[in-house]
Order: sequence, then structure tokens, then C-alpha cells
Amino acid sequence: MQLSDKYPFLTKYFLQAKNSSNYSVFQSILLYGSDFKSQYDLALYIAKMLNCEKKEDFNEFCNCQNCRWIDSHEHPAVITVSKIDYKTEDDTSKTVISLKQAQMVKSSLTTTSDYHRVFIFCDKGNDGEVLGLNKLNFQEETANALLKTIEEPPRNTTFIFLTREKNDILQTIQSRCMAFFVPSFNIEQYDYSLISNVFEDYFTFERQKVFDIASDLFDLSKNSTPLEVLESIQKYILCLIKNNNENKQIVYKLIDDVREIETAKKQIQLNINPQNVFEDLCLKIIK
Repeated sequence: MQLSDKYPFLTKYFLQAKNSSNYSVFQSILLYGSDFKSQYDLALYIAKMLNCEKKEDFNEFCNCQNCRWIDSHEHPAVITVSKIDYKTEDDTSKTVISLKQAQMVKSSLTTTSDYHRVFIFCDKGNDGEVLGLNKLNFQEETANALLKTIEEPPRNTTFIFLTREKNDILQTIQSRCMAFFVPSFNIEQYDYSLISNVFEDYFTFERQKVFDIASDLFDLSKNSTPLEVLESIQKYILCLIKNNNENKQIVYKLIDDVREIETAKKQIQLNINPQNVFEDLCLKIIK
């Protein structure tokens, strides 16, 4: 399946931003979700779109030289930065993106380029499988070395970061990026049985029942944990996204709801009263 069919809401957004010359969108991008391969494919799509020789006539199957280079991972200005990519022989770090790599990125930007440079930051397994960044493989020292460059990159330069959840990387990096949730359409088991009797079809609930629903979710959390309830809700919504991929309006709403759940999970981790968290969440996503 081509990316424009799989992620019409994302590919159209980036294409419209490019065609409107809204290049601020492309300074620093954070892609998050569980499907790292699709995140990486989307990062390459963005790189092709920004470098395509056909300008406004870009399509993801373009066969111009720049697009061919990117497809074959040979483009001189589209760089993957991971614990196994973009390293010199004397870089002995094996489990992290190193400070030396960050310095290499910054040094490379001191020279001009005829291309739009794209740096894709991710993790890699030993077999080359694309994985997500976290605070262990993309540590504070390395991240901090890049902050100024990420915030004010040279012209025609884009940084893209791949991670499972936004909070997996430092807040200082997050705050300098535009974040986009990339849904997974892989065949997965979305076990949301914990909340099915209480929250299934939540988009049909009447607004006046918000506090009753929140109370029911809070009661469920007494026999498990608030985080488990929130994660079960999230799995349910991810299942809905997978099954409603063709309806853009519904997908946009569901993605917004996933973001609200991420906020609720963070509130729980900050020891905010769970009942208040569930009430706030339900007020935001039950319309």
C-alpha cells in the first residue's frame, strides 16, 4: 500500500505545507507511534518531497535522480543517524547516538549544499530493524549538543526524530519539534477488554453523562491501575483508527483523542488525582 493511501491525512498535510512554502513545518519533526518502519518510510517520503526534481509534480513513485537516490539510501544529503549509522571508525559507542555523531551533524552544516538536507534520528536493532529513540539510546548530553541547531537549523535543513511516545525523548527536543502521531495498521491484538463494557462506542455518549463515565473508569482503576485503564482506552482507539482509515474526519478526531490520553498518562505519572484525570479526559473527548 502506498503511503498516500495508508496515511492520507499526514502525506496531504506535508505536501500542502511544501506547496504553500510553509517550510517552518519542516525544520524539526517528531514522529511517534508503534510502527517504526512506517515512521521511517514517512521520513523518507518527506525527504523525497523536499528534494524531488519535479517540484510541484511530486509523487511518491517519482523516478528522478534524487528520488532514486533516496529510495536506495544513497542520497548524500539524506542521513540516518542511529547507534549503527553515521559513525566514524574511531567512534567506539555501540548502544547510543554519540556526542561525536552530534558534532558530525553540526560540522556538516557549516558547508553549503545544493540539496535539502534531512537527518533522520532513530534507533536500530542488530539486524538493521528501525526502532524508536528513547532516553537511553539518545542521551541528554547528545541531545543538548543539538538543541541550538534543531531550534534554528540552516536553510533547507530538516531534523526528523522517530520514537514510540513523545515522552521517550527529552522535553527540550520535544518542544522544538512539530509532533505527528503515526498510527500502526499492522495486524496486532488490541486487547481493550478492561474498558469494553464502560467505554466502547464512547463517541456516541451524551455529554451530560461525562462524569458518570469518568466515575466508571475510576472504579475500574481500583482493581487494576489508572495507567492500565488509560492504555486500554488507547488500544481501543488505535483499533478504531485502523478500521476507519478511509474516513479522514474520524481519523483526525481519534488522533486528537490519542493525544489527550497521552496527556492523561503523564498526569497520572505526576501523581495527579486519578478521578480528576479521568474527568478531565472525558470532558475533552466526549463531545
